[in-house]
Amino acid sequence: MLERVFAQSLQELAPNPNLTNFGMLVTAIVKNAFMLAGILSFILLIFGGFNVIVAAGDAKKAQQGKTALTGAIAGLLIVLGSFWIIQIIEVITGLNILSPQ
Repeated sequence: MLERVFAQSLQELAPNPNLTNFGMLVTAIVKNAFMLAGILSFILLIFGGFNVIVAAGDAKKAQQGKTALTGAIAGLLIVLGSFWIIQIIEVITGLNILSPQ
């Protein structure tokens, strides 16, 4: 009646078997976060530019478009700055944060 239960390794259950430790998981999350932030900034730039063009004299719509453009550019600069900071940390410490082996 009682059957033996065998434990499975976490690597077999993981959705991506290449993620063998916590550091690799963080690396995957950070890389995807940078990519998502870049895509969202690009979409926001297009949306803001479209609003400025379509405003056709409507000051409120033009201001909304300018605000979207300013936010997209500021967000993109923050993402690029954080990427550069991570690159500097990698050079100083010798750790591979965004490209583990």
